[in-house]
Amino acid sequence: MTDFIIEPTATPTDPARRAELVANPVFGRVFTDHMVIIRYSEGKGWHDARVTAYQPLSIDPASTVLHYGQEIFEGMKAYRTADGRVSAFRPDANARRFAESARRMGMAELPEELFVQAVDALVRIDHDWVPSGDGKALYLRPFMISNEVFLGVKPASEYLFIVIACPVGSYFSGGAVSVWVSEHYTRAAPGGTGEAKCGGNYAGSLVAQAEAKEQGCDQVLFLDARERRYIEEMGGMNVMFVRDDGVLVTPPLGGTILRGITRDSLLRVAADNGITVEETLLDIDEVFEGAASGRYREAFACGTAAALSPIGCFRRTGGEAVFGDGATMGPVSAKMRQLLMNLQSGRSNDSYGWVHPIV
Repeated sequence: MTDFIIEPTATPTDPARRAELVANPVFGRVFTDHMVIIRYSEGKGWHDARVTAYQPLSIDPASTVLHYGQEIFEGMKAYRTADGRVSAFRPDANARRFAESARRMGMAELPEELFVQAVDALVRIDHDWVPSGDGKALYLRPFMISNEVFLGVKPASEYLFIVIACPVGSYFSGGAVSVWVSEHYTRAAPGGTGEAKCGGNYAGSLVAQAEAKEQGCDQVLFLDARERRYIEEMGGMNVMFVRDDGVLVTPPLGGTILRGITRDSLLRVAADNGITVEETLLDIDEVFEGAASGRYREAFACGTAAALSPIGCFRRTGGEAVFGDGATMGPVSAKMRQLLMNLQSGRSNDSYGWVHPIV
């Protein structure tokens, strides 16, 4: 176990102000008092692990992350349980995916145990920032950047691993989301970085997200890069459907879709609760036709930030596909959301060993 140097902030947020911020959290806008930072250098490895005051970074203009984009991140949450304790949900899975992303991006791999220790250290010192109530949590953002001072295309020899946190409520404002099907842009291609959680994947999706907004939609859906035919994932989350036979359907992983931890959790929980699960290629035309015929009755987005959010409709140049009544969450989606939330909040028995107590 690594010993962290603890440097509490000299200017903690006033408790009354903190309580106000935690009571009505805005997603990704307000951050806790501290952060974790660990350094890596070639030949020395990971060192100088600290919990310190949340503060701006000072990096050289020639830092490699600014020029070649070696950057990865994770998204995860800590929840306050009914008895007031605080737990994280499947941090080992985030640690494993973080290491896989680092490997794909040619970056130093942070030991999975150190990743979890870093998250725990930040949550312990800032546990008063963890909100309570359905849909609320402390969102944790572990990330790593290359910071070797060098202008040359090669894997960097120095890195910073950092964890920051912010209290959050729902990612979407409420109700079913509308989704624009991108016909001009793709998110990932075979052999690319689709499975890595790196900033470049999200940067490349922003123009499509802007197009979705112009079309009056909340989110964007990407199709496969080869045929522009099969559903892959949304701008920042996975997608699932419920057919009229009650089967839960989602696109299969194959190197271009992020291995969502919420996705994996839902598939496992569904199968253990009598819901048949099918991972199969989903033709966008067939989904539009199936929505019209009632074959596809429900659709929802899933991810750490979005949790499980109902999709009301898909839109594209040729028309619209409406799921259910287009406004509310369907019964299977609602059941899945409740099962997941019960696990995350400690309201149900954790037979999977997914809940990780911290405080």
